[in-house]
Amino acid sequence: MNAATLNQEDARTFRKVAPALLPSSRQVIEPESAPANTVNGNSPEAGAPKKNHHRRNVIAGIATLVLGVATGIYYFEYVAPYESTDDAFIEAHVTPIAPQVAGRVAQLLVQDNQEVKAGDVLLQIDPSDIQTKLDQERANLVASQSRVEQEKANVIAAQAEARQAEADNKRYQAVGSFAISASQLDLAGTQARSADAQVDAAHNKELAAEAQSALDKASIQTAAAEVQSSEAAVHQAELNLSYTQVKAPEAGYVTHRTVEAGSYVQTGQALLAIVPHQVWVVANFKETQLTDMRAGQPVAVTVDAYPQIKFKAHVDSIQSGTGPRFSLLPPENASGNYVKVVQRVPVKIVLDDVAANNYVLGPGMSVVPEVRVK
Repeated sequence: MNAATLNQEDARTFRKVAPALLPSSRQVIEPESAPANTVNGNSPEAGAPKKNHHRRNVIAGIATLVLGVATGIYYFEYVAPYESTDDAFIEAHVTPIAPQVAGRVAQLLVQDNQEVKAGDVLLQIDPSDIQTKLDQERANLVASQSRVEQEKANVIAAQAEARQAEADNKRYQAVGSFAISASQLDLAGTQARSADAQVDAAHNKELAAEAQSALDKASIQTAAAEVQSSEAAVHQAELNLSYTQVKAPEAGYVTHRTVEAGSYVQTGQALLAIVPHQVWVVANFKETQLTDMRAGQPVAVTVDAYPQIKFKAHVDSIQSGTGPRFSLLPPENASGNYVKVVQRVPVKIVLDDVAANNYVLGPGMSVVPEVRVK
């Protein structure tokens, strides 16, 4: 039996057996090749990517809308009502300390950055020369007062002499009259002439005594003026002696100290500076930021040295003019080509937070204020 005969027989055998085997074959094949659920002849795998893509688009749109609403709320709640600038610095009334008398520094009683109270002695100038001058002026005062007493005594003596001269004058006039009417006729003429001469002399002496009294009174006035001058000189010497103790005019911190013990200082020479505890902020806002800014509005101040802390403050005042207008060389806009530049206006901000006293806040430190204008 050849191969062709075997193949034909196998084919006939397969056709007989195939119908019985076909259902089981379908059951095996159907789950893989023929899905049960189909829509319009399309499989679920074909529609699923489109549904997922649509769902992602919806979610992205909702997220974008929520983000936009959140951004708008944040802007109108936390950005629009505020004006801020980084062109702001701490300022204070720094008091330079200078001596009112010249001399050598005998003692230096403070150190750099030391806290002092009002009236504390900062340094002591050698008082020897000034003390000598004070003693001399006091001696001059005593001498002037003595001259006044002497001139007063001279006045009393001159007045007594004037009264004596007046009494002599009256007595001589009485004696002269009696002499003329006396019984000794041979001596009447001589006695009358002598009596007239004595009267004239007594009268002249009276006038001289009165003149001396007036002169002594003038001398008293001169001596009294000298006393006043000496008293003023003594007072000035006492002041100069007190000026040898250079004291702090207010409470604060010692800064910029340039003096050392033993150095010779001149009147008006800057020795150190006192920075008071009270400081404030000067913020240079753009003029376009001042539309709704008013005095009294609350401010949150962030100091660069303490970025984690926000100090409470308020707007104290707004300067009536831009910063460049009060500079040493203000701009001249009336000449040359003009280019408009937004100007900046200094705004004074006062700190309300008492906790700021616990931190080092000095002039020149950078800050960022946020002013709530709405």
